[in-house]
Amino acid sequence: MINQAQGLAIDVKNLCKKFGNKVAVDNVSIAQPAGSVWGFLGPNGSGKTTTIRMLCGLLEPTSGEGSCLGFDVVKQSREIKNLTGYMTQKFSFWEDLTIKENLDFVARLYEIPNRRKIVEKTLIDLGLEKRQHQLAGSLSGGWKQRLALAAVTMHEPKLLLLDEPTAGVDPQARRDFWQQIHRLSEQGLTVLVSTHYMDEAERCDHIVYLAYGKLITQGTVNEIIQQSGLIAFETQSNPTLEIQQTQSKGTTENTIRSLLSDIQALPSIEEASFYADKIKVSGHDRQAMEQDFVIFNQTLQSRGQPIIYWQTITPTLEDAFIALEKQTGGDNR
Repeated sequence: MINQAQGLAIDVKNLCKKFGNKVAVDNVSIAQPAGSVWGFLGPNGSGKTTTIRMLCGLLEPTSGEGSCLGFDVVKQSREIKNLTGYMTQKFSFWEDLTIKENLDFVARLYEIPNRRKIVEKTLIDLGLEKRQHQLAGSLSGGWKQRLALAAVTMHEPKLLLLDEPTAGVDPQARRDFWQQIHRLSEQGLTVLVSTHYMDEAERCDHIVYLAYGKLITQGTVNEIIQQSGLIAFETQSNPTLEIQQTQSKGTTENTIRSLLSDIQALPSIEEASFYADKIKVSGHDRQAMEQDFVIFNQTLQSRGQPIIYWQTITPTLEDAFIALEKQTGGDNR
């Protein structure tokens, strides 16, 4: 039932959702190709979850139109639900049942033919076979996540909606989770995932950024970074500074870090942060930034301190994300 003419799994225009006088989603349009993995980014309260719930038929739009998996999002929500897997941020399965009992119960709800055979296959495919008799409530966050993914994909949906699926999960479990997502995508599953993790967003084919219920920008990771217009620099090692620190038995890291607040105060610097043994800055006016560096070094010299060397670097998606948050007012809702 997917829109074969354009190959779109999701094709909605001007979706709006109001709760009383509050506008949660304001004229959001999405055209997502089948089999792709798209990321939803944005500050808390930006409308990501509300949009996801409208797409899968859990919420009726106040206005707008379109299709999901070839079905009308307003009139055919039941058909969409039957072909969608929806994984919430909070673990929503039964903690007093074992892994296998949870999957068997879900299979009954979906009236899956050859239920027992499908449950066994799912246990093997998701690496849950050895833990199948363990109570869900005793599982770690990563294993709960794996169980949830198994439960929402067991009926072979065409669309998978993931709402902050790896919150509170360790890095290795998140990496394993994304390997499963890409494997499912290669089999033709369309995935839309809401996330705050930049490394996860970078694993997506396409990113949609929402703020205050509005779609602010979208594109690939490189396109989003380019659209931000950011210029980024980081400090380079300074032999003079390192020698001075060795002689005083201090650390270069501490000296560089001690300059952070002064660098943040430079007029052209929009964001400055310390990581490892460097300070990284970003802004939109290269000429102004370079001029501020010169003035700042003159100040250091007047204090008898070694100057700071800077090198241009490529901004990251996180840099672009922070810049967008600031441009849209952040999370003030």
